[in-house]
Amino acid sequence: MSSEQKILVVEDNDFVRMQIVQFLKGEGFEVIETSDGQAALEKMAPTIALAIVDVRMEPIDGFEFVRTIRSMNMDTPVILVTGDQNPDLLSQANKLGIAAVLMKPVQKDRLVKTVARTLQAKARAS
Repeated sequence: MSSEQKILVVEDNDFVRMQIVQFLKGEGFEVIETSDGQAALEKMAPTIALAIVDVRMEPIDGFEFVRTIRSMNMDTPVILVTGDQNPDLLSQANKLGIAAVLMKPVQKDRLVKTVARTLQAKARAS
């Protein structure tokens, strides 16, 4: 994978965040990490190729993070991670144009494939 692809990981659970970051760094990605949506908004920049965001966080949850970056005209692809099996969550994700939703615990092979597929789709679209 490409080391110039910066990925923002936003997850309030330290263990889950550490695991996702480790998986991505092992594949050669540059990773920026934060534990909440507010801090993530401050780190968002055009250089971020992809954001991997937890759904349930305080003070800004994953959906609010996506709505905020979209209102700033940022079309950065977003992959949501969640432990919530609520069917409304998928419908809400679709409405916001979320690239994918991964269930916790996040499996390395599924994460890596989803990230690669999302970045390829973004490259084709640009």
